[in-house]
Formats: sequence, C-alpha cells, structure tokens
Amino acid sequence: RMLSGYKPKGDIKDSYKILELEEGCSLDEVRNSYRTLAKKYHPDSSSSSADPAAFIRVEEAYRVVLNDVAAKQKPSENSEEEEDQFKSKSLQHRHYLSFEGVGIGTPSQREKQYMQFRVDRATEQVLEYRQHRLGSSYAGTDLMRAKDVRESKKVKITQAVERLVEDLIQESMAKGDFDNLRGKGKPLQKFSDCPHIDPMTHNLNRILIDNGYQPEWILLQKEIRETIERLRKSVVASRRKLGEPMTPLEQKQWNRICEQFMEDIRKLNKRVDNFNLVVPILSRQMVHFSPEKEIIRAQKTYEALIEKASYPDTKESQGVDGKSFGWKSYLFKWLNL
Repeated sequence: RMLSGYKPKGDIKDSYKILELEEGCSLDEVRNSYRTLAKKYHPDSSSSSADPAAFIRVEEAYRVVLNDVAAKQKPSENSEEEEDQFKSKSLQHRHYLSFEGVGIGTPSQREKQYMQFRVDRATEQVLEYRQHRLGSSYAGTDLMRAKDVRESKKVKITQAVERLVEDLIQESMAKGDFDNLRGKGKPLQKFSDCPHIDPMTHNLNRILIDNGYQPEWILLQKEIRETIERLRKSVVASRRKLGEPMTPLEQKQWNRICEQFMEDIRKLNKRVDNFNLVVPILSRQMVHFSPEKEIIRAQKTYEALIEKASYPDTKESQGVDGKSFGWKSYLFKWLNL
C-alpha cells in the first residue's frame, strides 16, 4: 500500500460500488465478489484485464465492506470465528492462479503437493490407457474370430455346392445326356489366333453362341449397331422427303428431326456405357457417338445420293484415263470393232 500511493477512503458506499455489491449483503456474497474481482485484476493472472491499481482498490474496498458487514451483524462467537477464518484465507487468491489450485500452505509446499498430484494423475492415465488398449485388443481378437468363422462357413458352402455340381455332371454323363452334343470326343478348336484375346474366354463365348446362348455384351453390341444403322437410315430418309432447296417450314421441320435424332443418339450412348461395363475385353469397348458428327454424316450421305441420282452414267462411263464416255461413244466403238 505504501508503494502504490493509494490512500483508502472511508466512504463505505464507494467500497460497495467497487465490489459491485449493495448494502445489506451477506459475508458469502462479499467473499465471492472479492474472489471474482481478484482473479480479474490480479497482476499475475496474465489476462487482458489485469490492473495492479484496480486490484489494490478492490482489496481496500473489501476490507472496508467486510468490517461494515461484520459490525452490522449480531456479535456472536460464530461471526468472530468466520471473520478470523476468512482473514486467514483472504490472501489465498494465488490458489486460483498457479498449480491448478492444488495444495495449501506456502508456495514451496504447494509446489511439492502439485508435483505429487501430477505424478498420481499420470499414473492413473497410464493405467487407463493400458486398460483401454487391452480391451480393444481383446475386442479385435473376438472380431477376427467371428470373421474367420464366417469365412470358413462361406468356404464350406462353396465347396459343398461345387461337389454337388460335380456329382450332377457325373450323373448326367453316366446317363448319356451329353452324347447328343455336336463334336463329342473331339478336341476344342482355337477359334481365334489373335494373341491379344484370351483364348479360353473366346472359346467359351463361341461355344455359347453356337449352341444358341449369347453373352450379354454380345447382345448389347448387336443391338447398338442395329440401332445406329436404323437411326442413320431414318434421318437420311427424312431429309430426302423434305427435298432441295428447303422452304422455311421444311427447315423448321428438319430442325425438329435433328433434335429428335440427337436425343436418340444420347440415349444410345447410355447403352454404350452399359456395354463397356460388361464387355470382358478392353479392346472391345466402344466410344460414344457424336450427335453433331452424325448429322454431318447424314447430310453428306444425302448429298451423295442426290448427286448419284442426277448423274447416273457418270461412274459407269469412266474410262481408264479418267475421261467420261456417253452411250453414243460406246456404240461408235462397237461399230468400229
């Protein structure tokens, strides 16, 4: 107090205002308010609100308010004991600022108690960690056992099914159900000499096809090719019906035909995606059809048909030297011969 230069005033109302209390409060309220403000303004609290001067004012106000409250209460032995007890603990605010509030007594004694507290806490954490680790390992062992049991059941079921199929095949062979097969007793021929194709897969597919069973990807491929050919022929036929040159009404109709054609191509590309998912050979996969390129192709096909219809004898009358001859020239040559 001497170093701070602050002289406490005897105004009790100001002291109550500093402690944020009202007259007539209890001793517990005074103590709680003092502890809260001491934590807030104490210079060792390392907080943004630390203020040594404010902390000194709070301490002086606490003394004044404490004396005032003690004087207003009835004199009794209990009040004196509480006051003495609180006086002895009034300066223990450092409990809340260091050593996590552990220990009592001098700072050195509290430090020793805090070190022992940390050792005990670390021991408990190690024991909890070991217990948790052992529990998780036992749980993992149980899961592995359950998984092994499930896998063993699957293997047993698979082997049982395979033995059943083998027995059925042997029984059918003994009855002669396979005697009517074409090529019975002859070795399988290699249907493809391409080194990039798996011969076993190719032979199996060929056997299925020859006996009326086609894989899904072959059916999809056939369907895709038939669909694109049908769409190409239909759009060329629609273009030929409109004629040349097109009127504005025919141009609108052609635009609608092109839009429908492009939508059909997009749907066909979805089938191509499904085909690429099931085809067993990577080199057999198909690429998407471009709607714009298909429209250009249809236009060129139409122009070629129109040109062929306009000059039917052009290609037939081409000679060896690239010159064109009409029917009169052919007749003249025949007469000369």
